[in-house]
Amino acid sequence: MTSSYYGVGFISLIDSYRAVERSIKYGILFIALIFITFFLFEILTRLRLHLIQYSLVSAALVLFYLTLLSLSEFISFGCSYLIAAGISTLLISAYCARILASLRIALGLMTGLSAVYAALYVILQLEDYSLLVGTAVLVLALAAVMYVTRNVNWYGDPSE
Repeated sequence: MTSSYYGVGFISLIDSYRAVERSIKYGILFIALIFITFFLFEILTRLRLHLIQYSLVSAALVLFYLTLLSLSEFISFGCSYLIAAGISTLLISAYCARILASLRIALGLMTGLSAVYAALYVILQLEDYSLLVGTAVLVLALAAVMYVTRNVNWYGDPSE
C-alpha cells in the first residue's frame, strides 16, 4: 500500500488589500458620519465653519485610506489601521483645537473620532455580520441625530 500525502493550504479570506477595499466601501458611511457630527456641532454651538475648513478635514479623512493602503503593504492590517487612524485623528483634532479655540471640544472630538474608527474596525473584522452591524450603526447614528436636533429651529424663526 502506498501512502499519498495531500497538502492543504488555507488562504486568508481577508488579506490586507481586501480589508482596505472593504474599508473604502464603508468610507462613504464613515465620512458622512464625521460630517454629520461637524454639522451638528456647528448648528448646536452656533460656531460657523468655513468650506475650506470642511475641505481640510476631508483631506485628512481621505489620507486615512491612503495611509492605510500604503502601510498595509509592509505591515499587518491591524497595525496599519491603528497608525492611519491615529494620524488622521490627531490631524483633525489638533486642527479643530486651533480653529475652535477649545482644547476641551477638541478632546471630545478626538474621543468621538476614535470611537468611529474603532466601530469601523470592528465592522471590517466581521465577515458574516458586517452588513447587520453596519446597518445598526447607521440606525443608532440617525437616532442620535434626530434626538440631538429635536429642538433645533431649522428656519431660525426667533418667535419659536
